[in-house]
Amino acid sequence: MQDSPAQRYAKFRRRQVQEASAVARFAHTVPFELDDFQIEANQALEDGRNVLVAAPTGAGKTVAADFAMFLAQERNVKAFYTTPIKALSNQKYHDLVAVYGSEKVGLLTGDTSINAQADIVVMTTEVLRNMLYEHSTTLDALRYVVLDEVHYLADRLRGPVWEEVIIHLPEAVRIVALSATVSNVEDFSSWIASVRGDTQLIVSERRPVPLEQHVMIQADPKTEPEVIDLYRRDAAGEQTIKINAGLIDRLDQLDRRAARHSGPDHAAQHRGGKHEDFKHASRHHTRGADDKPQRHTPRRWAVVDELHYMGLLPGIYFIFSRNGCDQAVQQCLEAGLQLTDDDEARHIRQIVDEMAEGEMSYDDLKALSFPRFRFALEQGFAPHHAGMIALFRQIVETLFEMGLVKMVFATETLALGINMPARSVVVEKLEKFNGVEHVSLTPGEFTQLTGRAGRRGIDTLGHAIVVDHRGFVPATAASLSSKRVYPLHSSFKATFNMAVNLLNTSDYDTTRGTLDHSFAQWEANESAWKLESRMTTLQQAIAGYEQAFACGHGDFRELMDIRMRLADLEKEGRRELKHREFTDDAERRQAFHKLDAQIAELRRLDREHPCRSCPDLAQHMTWGHRWMREERELRRVTERYDARTGSVARQFDRICDILLALGYLERRSGSDNDLLLTDRGQLLRHLYGEQDLVLAQTIVDGAFDALTPQGMAAALSSLVYESRRGGMGEPHHYPGGAHGAVAQTCDALRKQSSHIDALCRDYGLEPMQQPDFGVVDIMDAWSSGADLVEVLHDNELTGGDFVRTAKRLADMLQQVAIAAPYLGDSGEQVARIATKANHSINRGVVAYSGVG
Repeated sequence: MQDSPAQRYAKFRRRQVQEASAVARFAHTVPFELDDFQIEANQALEDGRNVLVAAPTGAGKTVAADFAMFLAQERNVKAFYTTPIKALSNQKYHDLVAVYGSEKVGLLTGDTSINAQADIVVMTTEVLRNMLYEHSTTLDALRYVVLDEVHYLADRLRGPVWEEVIIHLPEAVRIVALSATVSNVEDFSSWIASVRGDTQLIVSERRPVPLEQHVMIQADPKTEPEVIDLYRRDAAGEQTIKINAGLIDRLDQLDRRAARHSGPDHAAQHRGGKHEDFKHASRHHTRGADDKPQRHTPRRWAVVDELHYMGLLPGIYFIFSRNGCDQAVQQCLEAGLQLTDDDEARHIRQIVDEMAEGEMSYDDLKALSFPRFRFALEQGFAPHHAGMIALFRQIVETLFEMGLVKMVFATETLALGINMPARSVVVEKLEKFNGVEHVSLTPGEFTQLTGRAGRRGIDTLGHAIVVDHRGFVPATAASLSSKRVYPLHSSFKATFNMAVNLLNTSDYDTTRGTLDHSFAQWEANESAWKLESRMTTLQQAIAGYEQAFACGHGDFRELMDIRMRLADLEKEGRRELKHREFTDDAERRQAFHKLDAQIAELRRLDREHPCRSCPDLAQHMTWGHRWMREERELRRVTERYDARTGSVARQFDRICDILLALGYLERRSGSDNDLLLTDRGQLLRHLYGEQDLVLAQTIVDGAFDALTPQGMAAALSSLVYESRRGGMGEPHHYPGGAHGAVAQTCDALRKQSSHIDALCRDYGLEPMQQPDFGVVDIMDAWSSGADLVEVLHDNELTGGDFVRTAKRLADMLQQVAIAAPYLGDSGEQVARIATKANHSINRGVVAYSGVG
């Protein structure tokens, strides 16, 4: 049936309107048809709303971010694209340059500044936060900000920056927040709307490339590995949500096989027998902590070889250890594995040499084992982890994207947004070491890792493979692979630097109100209503008990209150005193004597209370004991309620008390609440980092005044270095000796940190991170002109760890150079030293930005 003229005209008009929209014009610029959720997100942004897009890795949520850049160009306004890590910023910078040209795109990552006044600027989130606090004029024309990987705000250390940005961006700015699919995304969207106004939530749980889950097992080293589906398949051949019974049967079969191989020999071993068969079996079947025979775990090279045979490469093999990634490469080399042909190997060598040429000296490359790294690349595999320098990681990423490197052994840091999709993803274990203990992967972590599997436009399926390992059960893998898998919780907390930056432009009450808008406080308030309801129920019960035990002889509630206080002192008072530290025995005796006197007085009040003579005392006591139980519970619930409501602002109050005590703030004359920054406060305002107040106090005390630039670099390294083993490290030696200027400055930092830590504890704040002096001698050597071979010799520091620490140190020295002049002449001298120290650190491999 043909359309009527009216219907044809209506369609024509709709088409005209659509073609007139920016969404339609943008759609013509991309080489693929937009999905519905992408169109919806773009339309919301064009209509002037904030947008939160939650979608799986690889689903294409960055299309909304790209549209924000397009819209900014059409409307002749500025747009910022923020990312959590420099590698992502570098990658996005190159992507946008390819679209808009280098003259219209800039990059700011702390150690790199390219075309900072461009219409589109890519930056790390911290850079934008600092611009907001400095009230940069660059923000005047800003209208769109992309917050990529916004779920990163759950990160304990860096997460608060995202909330600071969302709260403080100018009202005219629209944000595009891109997130993984989290289970409480509606809550997060509601919070953004409460802070920034009209916000459109777009959720897509559909992967553009379907993902299949498998398990790789191997009976023993002599047989080929087997890839078995984790889930049962339906009649159409698609995986369902039911665990594959065949996998369970096969694992049971291998368990019985392991038991048979070790049974008689296991007994002989306990009798002291020495059977060659046992030795042979023990090489293939390990034992767990419960001495139970374990199935054989497939070797890494065997896993790679099998995936290569099955046509499931390129792949990413996640191993939760840097050493494990390096060892996996070596194991593949020793096994004689080669995933490339001769032409690919030659092409790889050419690209690697071109990328490395001119970036570093031959000696530096040799110090970083470049020839061995290049040889492994030519065979088709490579490591990728934070222990590698940025250049090496970029080489791996480039070759992988080109399809030349077939298998990358990576730690989980690779899962954070870098554009390296694969046909298959291998997860070696379902647990990892978090620096303290071995912990199970969370559903969110597992989803983030496996989300890399399946290349859009190339693969029809993505494959996630869990390698069979000790303690593995299929149900665990199944529990990790559901869709909306983990909640997003705030890690926001006020800091010393944040406090002075907010108070620099706002009064005390306004600043407090600003902090009440954080997601942390929003979450706390959302949970507080349940406690409020519980408090109301308890108060009603308590009122009923008070009515029931009302006594004509006196105040029975007073008697019960005396008894409750007495019970608390008798039970908790002595226990508390036993664990308290006293200066001497006299102080200890005095404390216990005071406690005994309080208990004696309460017992007297109990004995002499008029309600004791009431003939109905026993009945009243029955109600009284119930009253005590509910009163105790009410106090506990009230404490929890008070801790939630206004908790962020209360933390701010404590920070301000410390800053007042140390002279960074002062009260405005005639006002108790209005706080002003002193010169010290202005100094602190420009020092960002966990050790902000320690650094400021040490500058104020003049500990850096007499240092050389090399000495300052060496001493300040203690505030940026984090040993992977944890704990406060010491250098092999202090430059200038144990009593030299550097050692004395380090001692001043140590004492200052302990002092501020004690203040934080006294004021109810979290303890401070302590300095780590483990690289003081190394940074002194580097800043004095030593080459990379020398600084990496005879220590466990990797090239990547050294470069990362040196870059953080250079950034801190730059901050000191900007901040110190607020202290006057002495500060000017410190600033000059810091500038020279920064130049001495920021050279060679450290100066390499990874942008080119």
